[in-house]
Amino acid sequence: MTLGMEWDEDRPYTDPLNSEIAMENAPDRYRFVLERPVIAEPGTRWIYSGGSVALVGAIIERGTGKRLPDFAREVLFEPLGIAKFHWNAGRDGVASPASGLRLTAPDLLKIGMLFVQNGAWNGKRIVSEEWIAQSLAPAISTGDGLSYGRLWFSGDAPVPAFDGQRSWYAGFGNGGQRLWLMPDAGIAAVIYSGKYNSWDAWITPTRVWREIILANLLKA
Repeated sequence: MTLGMEWDEDRPYTDPLNSEIAMENAPDRYRFVLERPVIAEPGTRWIYSGGSVALVGAIIERGTGKRLPDFAREVLFEPLGIAKFHWNAGRDGVASPASGLRLTAPDLLKIGMLFVQNGAWNGKRIVSEEWIAQSLAPAISTGDGLSYGRLWFSGDAPVPAFDGQRSWYAGFGNGGQRLWLMPDAGIAAVIYSGKYNSWDAWITPTRVWREIILANLLKA
């Protein structure tokens, strides 16, 4: 999210001027992204961009020679026992890395626990510990009190059971869908809200995480 390119996802996703929607509607999604004006020096400013994630998906596909859903099934989903998923594609047939994946809550929780367990699952190494650490490490401020790593938001929260602040990490999805992690406490939590394209979709899942999970489950 630090490409420095102009990108606007603050608009509702029902607005064709939302940059991600405009990218999906463009004849060539990658050209659309790469032709955005550069408005900041790369690496210096956080700008939320589904376009940058689209480029990551393209790099993975070109590097592996496989479609993104096929590669994910082979190296991640099958090892985790995830048999059912859906990946939306654009008009060009390309699976959308930014917002296309659909998983059940229990299966998304498996990915969360994979991170909490430093990349291991049922005693088998799925992802390297180094990659887990690099992914979660805060790299830049989002400007609203949070930090951002490799597609993970992060922050600190008071935890009564630990008598102090502990770091958390989260994947934030449209509609209030959330995957929260607190590795120090061995906790991964999935919250599905379903309030798609709603400005206040973040309120309920954030309250559940703070006021129910952290305040109550960690008291012991």
